[in-house]
Amino acid sequence: MTAGYVGADLAALCREAGGQAIVQRRPVTMDDFGRAMRTVTASTRRGLAVEVADTQWSDVGGLDDIKRKLRQAVEWPTVHREAMARLGIRPPRGILLFGPPGCSKTTLVRVLATQTRATFVSVNGAGLYSAYVGDSERTLRDVFRRARAAAPAIVFLDEVDAIVGKRLAQSRGDSVQERILSTLLNEMDGMTGTADDGVLVVGATNRIDMIDSALLRPGRFDRVLYVPPPDLRGRMEILRISSRKGGLAEGEVAELAAATEGFSGADLRNLAREAALLALRQDMEARAAGMQHYRAVLAGMQASLKSDLMEYYAQMQREYG
Repeated sequence: MTAGYVGADLAALCREAGGQAIVQRRPVTMDDFGRAMRTVTASTRRGLAVEVADTQWSDVGGLDDIKRKLRQAVEWPTVHREAMARLGIRPPRGILLFGPPGCSKTTLVRVLATQTRATFVSVNGAGLYSAYVGDSERTLRDVFRRARAAAPAIVFLDEVDAIVGKRLAQSRGDSVQERILSTLLNEMDGMTGTADDGVLVVGATNRIDMIDSALLRPGRFDRVLYVPPPDLRGRMEILRISSRKGGLAEGEVAELAAATEGFSGADLRNLAREAALLALRQDMEARAAGMQHYRAVLAGMQASLKSDLMEYYAQMQREYG
């Protein structure tokens, strides 16, 4: 519970918990410490962790196979540590998620962080690149150093292809992107690959063919998982989740799911949002969007996952998935 807390943090935590008990003239309990931890956080996490909303696996529609593989990769090393050690199985150092845009890659990682109570550290190109020589590499090293101090932690590399793309054959290795790649490889190689290491690197990309092959070797991104667009069942689940306020009968959900082939999860959530806005524009007292609102919005929408794009991902799945 107190991973990442230094001595001063623990002392402040005890003072906060004890203060609550003194006011009420009773012994200190674990509930006091639980409440105190809401205000006294680990200093190693300040300025590092990203607050993640409490999200459940059930909040992600479909993708049951991907959910199962992610839980096995992250939860088994802790829950079944002895069995894995007995068979000589090491936990993955990294997991790479690839697939079409808008298909819940980032959401899956956030759920993973929430359910494992891990410190969630998100890294993207905009926050990493600097105009000063050496700053970007130093920032990345500091991210890993502080993640280890705040373990268990998930370091999430969003759009990893934009952070560390594929090296060119004629390259001399002196570009900022290549220096960042070298730093990332060194950091991942320095991880022990045991459950005690406490840091998991998760990358997400729409363009796995732009990822340098060095990152796909064993000991780096050990698991490469294709996150597909939602199938009919997945679209039904997403629509149910997005319309939890009511307004749609089960038959209407099935009708919408059948009419939205080629829609990503983001497309479906946008459909639900626009339908709700339309319902409010028509009646500010409306309690939920009805089927008539969904049909009206759907008439003006197009699927974002076109056939040529899906042909590309089918090829990428054959090569990498």
